[in-house]
Amino acid sequence: MSTDPAGYRRPDAATQPPYDAPAYGSTHLRHPKQPLLRVAHTLSEVAAPRMDAARYPAEADLSVVDGKAAMGERIIVAGRVLDEDGRPVAGAMVEVWQANAAGRYHHPNDQHDAPLDPNFVGRGRVFADADGWYRFTTLRPGAYPWRNHHNAWRPVHIHFSLFGAGFAQRLVTQMYFPGDPLLALDPIYNSTPDPLARERLVGRFNLDITRPEHALGYRFDIVLRGREATPFETGTHA
Repeated sequence: MSTDPAGYRRPDAATQPPYDAPAYGSTHLRHPKQPLLRVAHTLSEVAAPRMDAARYPAEADLSVVDGKAAMGERIIVAGRVLDEDGRPVAGAMVEVWQANAAGRYHHPNDQHDAPLDPNFVGRGRVFADADGWYRFTTLRPGAYPWRNHHNAWRPVHIHFSLFGAGFAQRLVTQMYFPGDPLLALDPIYNSTPDPLARERLVGRFNLDITRPEHALGYRFDIVLRGREATPFETGTHA
């Protein structure tokens, strides 16, 4: 398999979504119109600023604000961040954001008429441990309309952003939920050509992660590069 200048194996093109996906309307306006140029990163780009818990405190429980519980089904999401050889990526900063249980984001641009929850902000941050494990508690988000096409609804999903040592090492993806009937209709999910790669975007119910009488658990492993890479939205694999 081919490698990039840093020595990493590039993913199979079929495992990653294209910049311009015909069924995903907004990609037509924002995708590059000219061939991309690969520019070597300098030390400052790949090693700064440091993304660590001392500068960016962890926010691992999205289900509570100021001691008050949010409305909805509480869940636990956990998994491992791995490289192309299955080795843990210790210290990776994992950020998440999502809609609330009614399918609305805590953001002024979201004008969907679903209710807002004052006890749910919908964003969090955790750091992978020495074995690559991350974990956070949140609520199962709701589906919402997004006007991409007639009667378009996004499947239930959680957004993930992963940082390595610096800003040049950022990847963005989404985790979906098993059994969601909207997956077959979603242009974003289906923009990844390889069906096995699409399956890697679906978190799996996990009884070991489930906490008795508290929350169901889902496992979502993230592979950063190589043949088994998780599909990412950025198209870059630093």
